[in-house]
Amino acid sequence: MIKAKEYIRHLKAFDLVVVVFYLILTLLHIIFYNEIATWWIWILVNIGIILLAFSLAYLETKNDNKLWRALHYWYIAPLVLLTFKEIYFMVKPIRTYDFDNLFIAIDRWMFGTDPTHWLHQLANPVLTEILQIIYGMFYLLPLILGLSLLRKKRFVAMDFALFTIFYGFCLSYLGYFTLPGIGPRFTLHDFSTINEQLPGLWLTNFLRELVNSGESIPSGTPNPAEVVQRDVFPSGHTMITLIVIFLSVKLKSRSKYFFVPVGSLLIFSTVYLWYHYVIDLFGGLVFMIFAVWSAKYIFNWWRRKIGKPEFEYGKS
Repeated sequence: MIKAKEYIRHLKAFDLVVVVFYLILTLLHIIFYNEIATWWIWILVNIGIILLAFSLAYLETKNDNKLWRALHYWYIAPLVLLTFKEIYFMVKPIRTYDFDNLFIAIDRWMFGTDPTHWLHQLANPVLTEILQIIYGMFYLLPLILGLSLLRKKRFVAMDFALFTIFYGFCLSYLGYFTLPGIGPRFTLHDFSTINEQLPGLWLTNFLRELVNSGESIPSGTPNPAEVVQRDVFPSGHTMITLIVIFLSVKLKSRSKYFFVPVGSLLIFSTVYLWYHYVIDLFGGLVFMIFAVWSAKYIFNWWRRKIGKPEFEYGKS
């Protein structure tokens, strides 16, 4: 028992999120094994990820060098993408109904029209190209923030930022189970003619294809609306981008001068490029507020548990 407690004490707060979240996913696989065809594979993957978290936390503590610290920090990055795919195999089998009609009705109630149609009158290839490039930078934003903190050797701030961002991703993934949807590019527009209806210049089509492939609908997929990832509400792009902006400001990182304008354009692009309804952005905002409010309490609770001083924005 003492040995087990010692391993647990090596965990950082972001490791704790990994352990708890993958236990939750494993429990869902067990409960819904009749619906999820690959449930046992993902249980094995989740167990492997939990063991990896414990191992890296222990090895960094016992081998205090840059290599183990780097591995401990950056193993989270591929987990974000891997978990996105795991959720893909879970949401539709568990939650068989899509709520796009609800999202469309709410948008029309708020604006009197469909925002994606209204914004289309502003569309031009130059703007589309710029926004598609910025939209494609989404996963780079947390990495840029992390590198800016590590460059200044702000390790506690890095721990907190990594915890808050991964915690935010996990909340958004759980949110996909509540109100699944596929987005306006399928429901309000013709997905098969997006490249003609909303053209860019040189990179737009390529970047769109990368996004589509990441959502399990590479070019030539029959009935893409049936198999695309249900990841509309809340808007993870909005939620995580707002978290990164918030952290860059609260942590007094100079990267905020990059994140504020680029992040604002990225959030705008989610509607302009037909990926999201506006209500998805409001959902992302609500999830973001809850995440940043609760993150500091959870982070400091765990710091106290392992005998470390509490984190303060202006002192770490």
